[in-house]
Amino acid sequence: MALVRTATEAGVTTVSLDSPGNRNALSTPLMHDLLDALGEALTDPAVRVVVLSHTGSVFCSGADLKETAAARESGRVPAGMIADLLAALWEFPKPIVARVAGPARAGGLGLIAAADIAVCTRAATFAFAEVRLGVIPAVISATVLPRLAPRASAELYLTGDIFDGVRAAEIGLVTVAVPAEELDGRVRGYCDSLVLGGPLALAGTKQLLRRTPIRTELAELSARSAAYFRSAEGREGVTAFRAKRSPSWVPTAPTAHR
Repeated sequence: MALVRTATEAGVTTVSLDSPGNRNALSTPLMHDLLDALGEALTDPAVRVVVLSHTGSVFCSGADLKETAAARESGRVPAGMIADLLAALWEFPKPIVARVAGPARAGGLGLIAAADIAVCTRAATFAFAEVRLGVIPAVISATVLPRLAPRASAELYLTGDIFDGVRAAEIGLVTVAVPAEELDGRVRGYCDSLVLGGPLALAGTKQLLRRTPIRTELAELSARSAAYFRSAEGREGVTAFRAKRSPSWVPTAPTAHR
């Protein structure tokens, strides 16, 4: 069963994450499907723009932690494949517009940052939740940190706090945040503008905007991320999250004195 849905109209291919029952988590099958969809859009000359969207109420919840916990004993961390996906998005020669109508967490923010233009609803929520799982937002930093204001990066990376679409636009994670009823119209407006550009000129302009090679950085960050996922703290954090309890490092409330 495909976990990514595609539709093409007037030069625009919409690639939708289609695993709503799993909150569009970045499982290995979903990432394979997404890479395949991007490959097809890349080789089709009729495709001028790609819209990265989603079905269901959640844009993307990040790495599939159930899959990660199951595979970790063999030394494999499925989240490592996120590096390949981010590289494919970052290097994609055709414009990518992210359409975000719901929450995004962790790895999902890496996808949004990899897009050239990102439009979200004002009510959409975001969080770099990694530290609360005992891991670090390593791999996604390759695409996220070039977008975010440094002070916001420090605050949101370290606290893991949730922020809304308005804040996401203020700090550079997304291009613009709009009321929900205006989302599709704003995305369509960007696509209408993008298809007016020459394909070679658009690809060349993207190269100007992203002149720093990303794959070497992603390889180093992926190794760093995997080490944290395999650590004792990472194991406890993922286990606690799946059990819907606080991890062991969270201080307990002091007993009231009488």
